[in-house]
Amino acid sequence: MQINVKKSGCMRIGQRYNVKCADILSGDGTPIMWVDSIRYLGIAIVRFCKFKCSFDNAKQSFFRSVNALFSKIGRLASEEVFLHLLNSKCMPVLLYSLEVCPLNKANTQSLDFTVTRCLMKLFRTCNIDTIGDCCIYFKFKLPSEIIPCKFQKFVNKLELQHC
Repeated sequence: MQINVKKSGCMRIGQRYNVKCADILSGDGTPIMWVDSIRYLGIAIVRFCKFKCSFDNAKQSFFRSVNALFSKIGRLASEEVFLHLLNSKCMPVLLYSLEVCPLNKANTQSLDFTVTRCLMKLFRTCNIDTIGDCCIYFKFKLPSEIIPCKFQKFVNKLELQHC
């Protein structure tokens, strides 16, 4: 099988992640480049001392889809309709594959803030308490509430496959 060197890259994860490595050559002698991040099935994996994912691209795509939604319906739709569309069209872009990615508290807070910024635009406020009240009133869940459920569902599926 031929390897496309332009679409391939090498990356090191672990204690010696920042140590320079020798070039790896493809079958035809072309070197495969060493990179700082790799996208695999839509997940950005970054070079680090332990397995780590970057969510910057997911956040950018989320903001792009939210802005597209705002441009199409603007202020014409009610908050309920907008939140429903946000949940069904935009949140999957942000939450894609997070049930299998290692997340720390900072990652979760960053994802929450990403969604909160869009809610601030929708409700025309910068008050976090007001946004929290709106989330309760509209039964809207932030990523920090959704991700544990997605993770549990993923684990349950795995357990069923092993039976």
